[in-house]
Amino acid sequence: MNILLAEDDSQLGELIVYMLKKKGDYKVEWVMDGDDASYYATSSHYDVLILDWMMPGGTGVEVCRRLRKQGYSGAILMLTAKDTVEDRIEGLDAGADDYLVKPFEIGELLARLRALSRRNYAPILEEEIEINDLVLNRMSHVVRLGSDEIQLSPREFQLFDLLVQNKGQVLPREVILERIWGFDSEVALKTIDATVKLIRKKLLSIGKQDLLQSIRGVGYKFEH
Repeated sequence: MNILLAEDDSQLGELIVYMLKKKGDYKVEWVMDGDDASYYATSSHYDVLILDWMMPGGTGVEVCRRLRKQGYSGAILMLTAKDTVEDRIEGLDAGADDYLVKPFEIGELLARLRALSRRNYAPILEEEIEINDLVLNRMSHVVRLGSDEIQLSPREFQLFDLLVQNKGQVLPREVILERIWGFDSEVALKTIDATVKLIRKKLLSIGKQDLLQSIRGVGYKFEH
């Protein structure tokens, strides 16, 4: 299970991340404010978002409400010390699927995550996507331009597809590394540069090597 945790309490955040990895064997990414929670949630797929109620950059309720207005359909679990009926109603009405009051036992958090994961929230990605004259096939990992096509490796296609899904947005190398290789990966950032170089070399054969743009000192973006 892939989880995004938004919790501004560093001690609690570290504990939750540690326990989710140890007890649940989950992949967890952790941010500490509402703005980052919104950005990460819309930049990649997570099985469950865990949002703390009180955070800088936007409360969990505000983030939840904003994501739902944008059409976000993933599972959202709210964490909070607020335990009145009115507070629970506010959180659920904002779009949360579940609500856990602090302090809580890690076993209960794991059980709630398992329950949420059994529901099918994930949007089904289309097998083929078209961007102007470019076609990407997620099954075959082929990129087509008219009658010309190139074959990408699974890792190359993952990276290319991630940038395509975030068209026009600059994705930092660190974000790309976490999305493609995993939060705990020991892969160096230069591996991303090498992978992009291989993709560009293949795109060159169909005259589209400029689709992936380098943003010096930051990362990459797809522009077409």
